[in-house]
Amino acid sequence: MAENNTTDFIDRWKASSASELGNSQSFLNELCDLIGVERPHPKSDDERQNVYTFERGITFKHSDGSETPGRIDLYKRGCFVLESKQGSNQKDVSKTPLWSGQGSTAGKQKSKTKKGTAVRGTRGWSDAMVRARSQAERYAKSLPTPDGWPPFLIIVDVGHSIELFADFSLTGKNYSHYPDKATFRIWMDDLEREDVRTRLNTVWTDPTSLDPTKISDKVTREIADMLAALAKSLEETGHAPQSVATFLMRCLFTMFAEDVGLLPPDCFTNLMERHLDKADKFHRVAEVLWKDMDKGTDYSHALETDIKRFNGGLFKDASAIKLNEEQLLLLLNAARADWCDVEPAIFGTLLERALESRERHKLGAHYTPRAYVERLVMPTVIEPLRYDFDNVKAAAVQLANAGNEKEALKLVREFHQSLCDTTVLDPACGSGNFLYVTMEHMKRLEGEVLDLAEELGQDQYFLEMDQHTVDPHQFIGLEINPRAVPIAELVLWIGYLQWHFKVRGKTMPAQPVLKNFNNIHEQDALIDYSGKELVTDEHAKPITRWDGRTTKTHPTTGKQVPDETAREPVYQYKKPKPSTWPKADFIVGNPPFLGGKDIKDTMGEGYQEALWSAYKEKDVPRSADFVMYWWHKAAQLTRLNKVRRFGFITTNSITQTFSRRVAERHMAEKKALSLVYAVSDHPWVDAAQCAAVRIAMSVGAPGNRLGRLATVTQEIKADDGMSHDVELDVRLGKIHANLKIGADLTSAISLKANEKLSSRGVSLHGSGFIVTPAVAKDLGLGTVKGLDQHIRSYRNGRDIAGKSRGVMVIDLFGFNDAEVRKQFPKVYQHVVDNVKPERDQNNRATYRKNWWVFGEPRKDFRPALKGLPRFIATVETAKHRVFQFLDISILPDNRLVNFALSDGWFIGILSSKIHVIWSLATGGRLEDRPIYTKTQCFDPFPFPDATDSQKDLIRDFGEELDAHRKRIQAEHADITITDMYNVLEKIKADDELNDAEKDIHERGLVSVLKDLHERVDAAVFAAYGWDTSLSEEAILENLVTLNHERVKEENQGQVKWLRPEYQAPDEADAATAVQETFDVGEGVAVQGKKQPWPKTLPEQFDVVRAVIQAAETPLRAEEVARTFTRANKNKVGEVLSTLEGLSQIHRVGTERFAA
Repeated sequence: MAENNTTDFIDRWKASSASELGNSQSFLNELCDLIGVERPHPKSDDERQNVYTFERGITFKHSDGSETPGRIDLYKRGCFVLESKQGSNQKDVSKTPLWSGQGSTAGKQKSKTKKGTAVRGTRGWSDAMVRARSQAERYAKSLPTPDGWPPFLIIVDVGHSIELFADFSLTGKNYSHYPDKATFRIWMDDLEREDVRTRLNTVWTDPTSLDPTKISDKVTREIADMLAALAKSLEETGHAPQSVATFLMRCLFTMFAEDVGLLPPDCFTNLMERHLDKADKFHRVAEVLWKDMDKGTDYSHALETDIKRFNGGLFKDASAIKLNEEQLLLLLNAARADWCDVEPAIFGTLLERALESRERHKLGAHYTPRAYVERLVMPTVIEPLRYDFDNVKAAAVQLANAGNEKEALKLVREFHQSLCDTTVLDPACGSGNFLYVTMEHMKRLEGEVLDLAEELGQDQYFLEMDQHTVDPHQFIGLEINPRAVPIAELVLWIGYLQWHFKVRGKTMPAQPVLKNFNNIHEQDALIDYSGKELVTDEHAKPITRWDGRTTKTHPTTGKQVPDETAREPVYQYKKPKPSTWPKADFIVGNPPFLGGKDIKDTMGEGYQEALWSAYKEKDVPRSADFVMYWWHKAAQLTRLNKVRRFGFITTNSITQTFSRRVAERHMAEKKALSLVYAVSDHPWVDAAQCAAVRIAMSVGAPGNRLGRLATVTQEIKADDGMSHDVELDVRLGKIHANLKIGADLTSAISLKANEKLSSRGVSLHGSGFIVTPAVAKDLGLGTVKGLDQHIRSYRNGRDIAGKSRGVMVIDLFGFNDAEVRKQFPKVYQHVVDNVKPERDQNNRATYRKNWWVFGEPRKDFRPALKGLPRFIATVETAKHRVFQFLDISILPDNRLVNFALSDGWFIGILSSKIHVIWSLATGGRLEDRPIYTKTQCFDPFPFPDATDSQKDLIRDFGEELDAHRKRIQAEHADITITDMYNVLEKIKADDELNDAEKDIHERGLVSVLKDLHERVDAAVFAAYGWDTSLSEEAILENLVTLNHERVKEENQGQVKWLRPEYQAPDEADAATAVQETFDVGEGVAVQGKKQPWPKTLPEQFDVVRAVIQAAETPLRAEEVARTFTRANKNKVGEVLSTLEGLSQIHRVGTERFAA
């Protein structure tokens, strides 16, 4: 766009009024023109097609099962969510509260006329922008799974500013200022700059290309290649590898220092250039420079200027290696790279390879992707810290709004102090990439803390930042490889200084620039010992073994195999005992990938014996993987509340017998450990072996808590050919030691245990309730707010067993006729015209009186379905007894028998031979078709008392069975459930198939269906502990006997509820002898007895938020208050209102709140 057009755009929009109609969309359309991208597309009725549009509809799904609609101001799939506001330039600025108390706009229809959000230049405006960011994050979270998380959030104040926040990991957990805190906000005048317009163009068109790690990756690899070539050359000329390594680390930090401004620009590079014709003299001037950097000086003869004091141990030894011209040129080429763009997360690994001759061949190989590291770091460290900050932020907002800014600021400063005191330990840190990534995310969080402090009026605090900030001393590492220790320290300092200059601009850090924290320890993480001695043979000669690291290429296979010529002595360890780890708040890392059987070959027999001597077999079985020793130590510290959380990358064999026992023991202790996050099978790149492997992630926390189990649902090979971009499906529940979620519901049942969970579907008594999707649309579906809850998909027996009609039904249960007329007038007219005439002729008075409601709406069964994502249904009268899942949005007809059970474990049991035999024997018949009678087939049926592993197996097969049938029907619309089971029965009977049946067999994969049923049957028999060869008669006898046993137990008050949280909410899990409570926040448990009302405001926000998150239904302030002792309902109400204003909870109606 021409320069004068840019100026016109800026001038026109800076003068815009906050009350002008359609400002937002007009502004954004013109902004698109300005930055050279297409304007948003027209909106489609099908939201799936709205990939780039204004007012993109989304659905907020709440913990109570309710849903509310929302609209994104501007959305572009794969690029951004944009939230637009408009502030005001009013001159009569009155004090604006941090939060206006109006609450979240989620689910509310936005007005087309936007009033000023807040007065610009006030604290209220800053907070309005923060709340807009929170709202954008909620929108991003609520996008459909196929859309994924957008890399950018954009917050716009029309005609005033544009803010950019990015999360290139695409996890939605780390939206932070882009490109940095200093420049994330683009003012209108900044649009004059071409680079700013180009940046916005790229956000619109190719956002992931802005990921700085993609740029730094290339730079880092190029630098490492040059350093490797130089290291090799120096070693070939006779220099010791350790001397080469320390020399090059001093060189590279000096290169970094000149590029970021710690030294005069290009000063080190210029020194090298001036010495190209006298390369053998360069080492002398380098030594002078490094001595000056160690001590600091007001005049350096090397640079002819003053030099800051660096210290930190790196320059204590200032010796330099004498170079030839070729070697100096290699060093010069490395110095000419832009060291500002070095990526610390991978630099350590590459540098370690470059400086280690045995590892140098791996330099071009792959390294662990940063996104993989973040996937563990976030739930282990950052999420609990962010949870703490959210509580502090909410408390500070409430205090500030009450006029107590001093106390609000005190809370923020105290949290900042605690953040700066928080320590993280990696007990197998290698070159420090896990510690660096953790530090970077803590620095990002610190930036948000300081933003809040600034909004509260803090100024002087920033002057104290150099002595009071998140820095490398908090990140502690243990590493047995002495070469990796200084590299890890260097990685942390480079990363810290990069972050300093991003945030502080040209402000120099305090001196000494490098502090000798000694936070990376050369130490064995598992054993301490009083000494070790060489093991000798009968001739007193030292016994040697393969060093466990060095490999060579096999002449035939071309694969890397142990190089037996690389030997090292065998040692015997004296008085071994478990090592002591430094104190830390969090533990995170990636210990070595070694199977239990490989410890001896890799670490040596002496080490293995010492390990076994130090740790009892009951704690860590001998056959457990090596990593489980780390896991055991961290779990023990966490259980005893000495560590808040720990998270490790482990081999995916952690779920196998011996390794699993380690986790089982800690999870079964009285002071229990819980897994709060886990991935059982995830791709990984083993940096040590440069190989693609499969791993597990597990994060432990003290107490009895629910956790998030992530399952990889899709893997797309990345450009590097080894790592993968993955999509995850996350489930919430109790994670077991096998890294699977077992149902909290018990598996055994009896008459009481089954009550309230089964019912026939609705009985309409008025065919006019049924409508086609087209008629539903004409009635307002998709446009009238809330109507999607009352015009729903409808299925009867033929829809399920045969071909679906695809119809919908009008469901007005819960309304009186006046409410329907006022809220949905078109729907009211439809039922008046199409339902009422039929009802007026009905013999039953209640049907005539309540003509707009189904004859039998199943009011007693609806509560059982509330909050479930799906339920199980079977056709009441059918040739084949088939159970399948239906989505909760579907309303079932009265010819379907339905079960308020959403777990795949139940569909496996119901689909099993055992239950089918029971239902055929106890149900009725209509001609030759069996009838499934709820009171006879379901209510008395005793479910097996299965183990968690048995449940998992049945659940998996049940899910697969249901998915298989649905997939076949989706691919072949002409194949029905009845068709598939007709052929299945003929196959079972070994009958010959005709041509049509053969066709169904082939396309319907009926043999697969048969195999799945057989697997379900075998698993269910195992759960009952019965032999699969039992006759039908024996099965029935066993079931009757078991039913009698359950009845007896129930008479004694021992009821094994199927869904205790619904059927017996006032009982403390009657399914188990031991009461279980689950922590839902950081340290908050859901339990029957009242908790004391906390004294501090952040703790009050913590517990209130936890109660709302744990509640199955929305709660009033007084209901929340009643869960505590001495809690004032007005105080609780203030907390709830503040949490709502910060979009941490939402309001339902006028008085209730839900997560």
